[in-house]
Amino acid sequence: MQGSPGVSIIHPHVLASADACRAEFISAAPFPHVVIDDFLAPDFAAALLDNFPAFERGNAVGDDGKPGGKSTLAKIRQLGPVWQQLDDAIQSPEFLEAVGRLTGIEGLIYDPWYLGGGTHENRDGMSLDPHVDFNYHPSERWHRRLNLIVYLNPEWDAQWGGCLELFRDPHADARPARSVAPAFNRCVIFETSERSWHAFDRIELPPEHAGLTRRSVALYFYTKDRPAAETAPRHTTYYVNRQLPPHLDEGHTLTRGDVAEIRQLIEQRDGHIRMLYAENTALRQAQDAGLTGHLLYLAKRAFVRFRK
Repeated sequence: MQGSPGVSIIHPHVLASADACRAEFISAAPFPHVVIDDFLAPDFAAALLDNFPAFERGNAVGDDGKPGGKSTLAKIRQLGPVWQQLDDAIQSPEFLEAVGRLTGIEGLIYDPWYLGGGTHENRDGMSLDPHVDFNYHPSERWHRRLNLIVYLNPEWDAQWGGCLELFRDPHADARPARSVAPAFNRCVIFETSERSWHAFDRIELPPEHAGLTRRSVALYFYTKDRPAAETAPRHTTYYVNRQLPPHLDEGHTLTRGDVAEIRQLIEQRDGHIRMLYAENTALRQAQDAGLTGHLLYLAKRAFVRFRK
C-alpha cells in the first residue's frame, strides 16, 4: 500500500504504526481520537503551505453574516496542482482504507463538496466555542464519522492559544480534557459523535508575531451506516458557551485580565443569543412566506376567533 498514489502523501512512519495509532484512537479520552506528528510526507506538507490561499480569497463571512477573522475555502482544486494532488489522494480507496486502519472505522466516504471543510485560517483574537458537529451530510444520507485536521503552522507556541481542545462535557467542565497545539504537519483525527465536544482557545499573538495566522486543512469523512446505539436525529452544529474559569471563585480578587476574560465570555454569550434570535426570525419569515404561510395564517386566525 505504501507505494500507491493514494497514500504517497502520507509519511511512511504513519502507515507503519497504523496498529498502534488505532489502539490509541480507540482508547483515547474523552472520546476516540489520535494525534499524529509528521503525518504528511515532508515535501508535500511544505508544498501545501507554500500554496496556501490568501486570507482574502476564502469565505470570511461568519455565522452572523458579517466579515470576520476566519477564512475558509472549500474548492481546493482551484488552488493548484498540489491541492489537486491532495484531493485525488483523499478520495482514493487506498487513502480511505488507510484512515480506516488508523481508526478502526471501515467503509469511509469522501465528501467531494468539502462541506464545512477545506482550508481554514484564523486571525489573532479568534476562538471557537465547544461544539459537536452536524451529524449527517447536508445533502446525502451519510453519517458523519471522522474529522481529520492537518495543521500548517511552522511557527507556533501553545502559549499563543489556538490549541484544539477536547472536552468531556462543556456544560460542566471549564477546562478541556486534552489540549493540542496546532504545530506544523500535526494531524488530529477524531470521531464525530454526540459527545465529540471540541473547540480552540483564543489566539493571542505577541506583538512580534502579530501577522501570523492559524492555518489548517480540515477533511471530513462519512459512512453509509453507523451503530444504532450511536445514531441520533439529524441536527446542525451545536455550540455551548464556555464556563467561567475555575479560579473565578468566591474570595478571588479580580485582575484586569480577569475582567477582560469575563467581558469576552459575556460578548460571546450575547453573540450566541443574537444568532439564535436571528435564526428564529428567519424561520418565522420563511414560515409566513408563500401559499403555505398564508394557509397557516388563516388557520391561526380561525383558531383564535372561533376557539370559544
